[in-house]
Amino acid sequence: MFRYILKRLLLMIPTLIGIMVLSFFVIKLAPGDPTAMKFGAGAGQGSQGDAQKSTQDAMKRFRERWHFDKPVPVQFYYFLKRLATFDLREILRNRPIWPDLKESLLITIQLNSIVFLLIYLIAIPLGIMSAAFPRSKADIISTVALFILYSLPSFWIAELLRMNFSDRSQTIWFPILGLHSDNYDELTTMGKYLDYLHHIFLPVVCLTYGGLAYLSRQMRAGMLEVIHQDYIRTAEAKGVSKSRLILVHALRNGLFPVITLFASLLPFLIGGSVIIETVFQIDGMGYYTINAIFLREYDIVMATLILSAVMTLIGILISDILYVLVNPQVTFDNR
Repeated sequence: MFRYILKRLLLMIPTLIGIMVLSFFVIKLAPGDPTAMKFGAGAGQGSQGDAQKSTQDAMKRFRERWHFDKPVPVQFYYFLKRLATFDLREILRNRPIWPDLKESLLITIQLNSIVFLLIYLIAIPLGIMSAAFPRSKADIISTVALFILYSLPSFWIAELLRMNFSDRSQTIWFPILGLHSDNYDELTTMGKYLDYLHHIFLPVVCLTYGGLAYLSRQMRAGMLEVIHQDYIRTAEAKGVSKSRLILVHALRNGLFPVITLFASLLPFLIGGSVIIETVFQIDGMGYYTINAIFLREYDIVMATLILSAVMTLIGILISDILYVLVNPQVTFDNR
């Protein structure tokens, strides 16, 4: 097991390098660079005399300062140099990205940790219940409801919630902008906690229902596949109670599809949601990244992609380890 983990960790290095190379060159395919954002799309055109020459000289120095006048492979080399020395910078403001990146990352992790927890706490029991009583009224109702939820676009639900629950004159209302009230610093500790929950309620709803619907259906499918296997029928023939049959004999192997999905859900923990964070004006990673894309802040975009890639690779490794923990009969010794 230790050798397998070590081998996987070593394989992450070339995989991550390949992701960085591909991502950087794809980003560079987009026309333009931060020079246009810094000096304006029409800078140096249509002006006269010294002002025109001064602007053109400033643009030239700016491009030379950030090596935009060099081929893409050379630009990638300078990016790797900044990455190796932890000197990734906001190009337009020429300052390190880490303070803003750290703040946005903490906001997203706090918010998505709640979403992540709710998805698993609700989806797994719901999937088990549906599999334990297939084709029952509860199973049919939950299946239809979850498929409807899964088909609803998150941005549409977000706008509906904003329209219907933003009026403070209503009995039930929720803030629709940011994560804190204007008087947040003046509140007590409990007041701050309640204010935060009040602000995140609508974003959490929008971020939860899609993953919840999908994960619960995967859990149900995994459990139904296990329940129809021979060893489950044998245990049932021996008189094992249905609750023990489901929760002890079938649950371990039924968790495999959910564990597999963990690898794809883990990057969501730090990646954020561009749509929901934009709608509710939450300064998380999604909102931070989309602004960086518009401004051609290459270091910020690459840092976000690298973080997501690392979390994906770690998620796949954790999933493999969880296979063994859930079912000790699974082993990697022969690989």
